[in-house]
Amino acid sequence: MKNRLKVLRAERDWSQSDLADRLGVSRQSVNAIETGKYDPSLPLAFTIAEVFEMPIEEIFDPKG
Repeated sequence: MKNRLKVLRAERDWSQSDLADRLGVSRQSVNAIETGKYDPSLPLAFTIAEVFEMPIEEIFDPKG
């Protein structure tokens, strides 16, 4: 699934570790989600949307 995580993170000048801390996951998990190797669970996707204050569908593209 395509996502805008890397772009959104960069806009805020956050490292993968910064985002991982905010989400309560490992930096490796953030990297795997950004590169499309791992799709987040629904609860994690909701947490990501909360952190970025955006609807899930603006972050993730299920068609990608």
